[in-house]
Amino acid sequence: MSFNTSSRQQPDTDETPDEARPREARTPDAPAEPETPKTAARATTTGPAEAAGPSETDAPGDSSTATGSGARPGAAGPTESPEESPEPAKATATTGSPGVAAPTEADEPTGSPEVAETAAPDSPEPAAAAEPTESTGSVEPVAPAEPAVPAEPAVPGDEVATAAPVKGRWRGWRAKYPVAARALTWTTTGLAAVLVLFALLMPNSSAGFRPGEFVRIPVEAVFGAAVLIVLPRRPRVVVAAAGGLLLGVLTILNLLDIGFNEYLGRGFNLVLDWSLFSDARAYLQDTLGKQATLGIVVALVLFVIVLLAVMSLAVVRLAALMSRHTTTATRSTLVLGTVWIACAALGVQVTGVPVASDRTAKSVEDRTKRVQATLRDEAAFAKFAKKDAFGNTPPDQLLTDLRGKDMMITFIESYGRSAIEDPVMAPGVDATLTAENQKLVKAGFAAKSGWLTSATYGGSSWLGHSTFLSGLWISNQQRYRTVTAGDHLTLTKAFKKSGGWDTVGVMPGVQKAWPESKFYGLDKVYDSHKLEYKGPKFSWSTMPDQYALTAFERLVHGKKHDKPLMSEIILTSSHQPWAPIPKLVPQDQVGDGSVYDAIEKAGKNPADIITDSTKSKQEYGKSIQYSVSSLINYLVQYGDKNTVLIFLGDHQPIARVSGNHASRDVPVSIVAKDPKVLDKIADWGWTDGLQPEHNAPVWKMSSFRDRFMTAYGSTPSP
Repeated sequence: MSFNTSSRQQPDTDETPDEARPREARTPDAPAEPETPKTAARATTTGPAEAAGPSETDAPGDSSTATGSGARPGAAGPTESPEESPEPAKATATTGSPGVAAPTEADEPTGSPEVAETAAPDSPEPAAAAEPTESTGSVEPVAPAEPAVPAEPAVPGDEVATAAPVKGRWRGWRAKYPVAARALTWTTTGLAAVLVLFALLMPNSSAGFRPGEFVRIPVEAVFGAAVLIVLPRRPRVVVAAAGGLLLGVLTILNLLDIGFNEYLGRGFNLVLDWSLFSDARAYLQDTLGKQATLGIVVALVLFVIVLLAVMSLAVVRLAALMSRHTTTATRSTLVLGTVWIACAALGVQVTGVPVASDRTAKSVEDRTKRVQATLRDEAAFAKFAKKDAFGNTPPDQLLTDLRGKDMMITFIESYGRSAIEDPVMAPGVDATLTAENQKLVKAGFAAKSGWLTSATYGGSSWLGHSTFLSGLWISNQQRYRTVTAGDHLTLTKAFKKSGGWDTVGVMPGVQKAWPESKFYGLDKVYDSHKLEYKGPKFSWSTMPDQYALTAFERLVHGKKHDKPLMSEIILTSSHQPWAPIPKLVPQDQVGDGSVYDAIEKAGKNPADIITDSTKSKQEYGKSIQYSVSSLINYLVQYGDKNTVLIFLGDHQPIARVSGNHASRDVPVSIVAKDPKVLDKIADWGWTDGLQPEHNAPVWKMSSFRDRFMTAYGSTPSP
């Protein structure tokens, strides 16, 4: 639609020429004389003007400057729309500047104090005839028109035109390159639409990225468009910016879900998981170094800021486009809404994916429910944790059938069922288990093995440790904080409470204060600093497992004790990224760990392993072989008839290694020389040897404590 080009009225000020003032204010006897025009009038154009020549259709959002009406000097030429008749418009008197065409009725809003005026076409002389005004019908003399300044051609795509540009004034890139400007405008708008649709349809798991997911109609877009169309400008901008910010936040949460599902086998917990970012930073620093970690952190922060800003700007841009094309936007919204309802009612699908999408709405609903469930769970678990089947059992009735035994409870990092059953990793790991079991048999030991379902997956090892030892299902950080702040009886604490054992912890992965040692009932803890290691770190692992066990023997187990030992040992060499991996060295060469310098330097680069699934599987399998061999070698060399070893994995490795649909099962074994020890669990149905059969019993990890304590003579007393 086109509108006529018109000029703006000059304000009535003291500097206004007498000719431009209202007729009532003029000097009666002063004749009107034509004056030399001073400046060309400013004009607003919303379509092609007759005097300025034809112009192309505007691209949305384009604007620049143009001049004049193109009328010949001395006369105000007619203005017309393409649809109108070429006949001249009837001129009416007004209080405008002489010689300047006043706004037509089509240009000025109804009720404007000024009355539109147009000059008769081809008038050779200044108008002097009097005509009745529209408002009063009175006849007043018409002042002679000033000669109009010749117009410059309008730039196609411009919305606002100004008269007589100043020489040398920068007229903008759009005025110089209108075609490129329109192309850039439409490209930017298209990218904004793609970004918004991607955010609305984005799945929260890597497995959900299928082509069919992105050819759906999001109901949130239909509803949002309807709201933005009806809002006035200022509320529209505010709502659009807020909506874009919300979409940006949801996109970030979806990305966090993808990452957590990849590494921990679950989605991101909006309430509890913020504390894990410090652990992630420490892991990256140990794996890739400080400089690389700093670069990653800075890049992630910038990514979040840019994503939120760009998403808000994208929605604001689309809202502005809809406001300029309200009719088209309204029709499109109604059509899409109707199609969505029809597809939802009929269950229309493309490649097995419903066309009618409400993913974002369901995502918000799901996250809200998860937050509510987390808050309810916190209160419920706190009450449940206070109940303990053995909490009030007298010390002399705890673990009576293990008195006099040296107990070792050992966790092998990321030792999961996949290590034994995955086609890539199983051959090497199974061969190692078979060989190490033969060593045990030859040394007079026997073993039984089964499966436990861990409370965690891919990481957060402390959740697996606390679940196994407390008999409670510790599946999130809040539960961990709740239970470790209380006095629930752990398996290690039960040995201490009985009075028959000294308790010690060997924790090479602990590099700072660890107040949880009191909860576990450990008399003394040997962390990464107290184990006196002088060798290199192996990625995240502070020291090789062989060294940690050797230091345990030198500092603790090999010394004389008044009581048997109950030792909790955490082995870390099988921690991701599984590069570089230590190698077994002759026991008499372990020393202070310096022997590992050359081994670490010759090892593989963690950056080459962590991003490759096949290499990760291969190196993970080798790390499990190393850890199991280190442990069995220690037991064969330093164990005796009173040694009882319980060892297990804390969780499965990450999904890149274990698979997207892997279970949370981990192997667990009990090893002893005394046959009476294994006779106590004969009814458990476990498999003989270090390798549990596929159909061996599977228990929840939280059930082990009570089963174990009951099997070895503890009397329940809630």
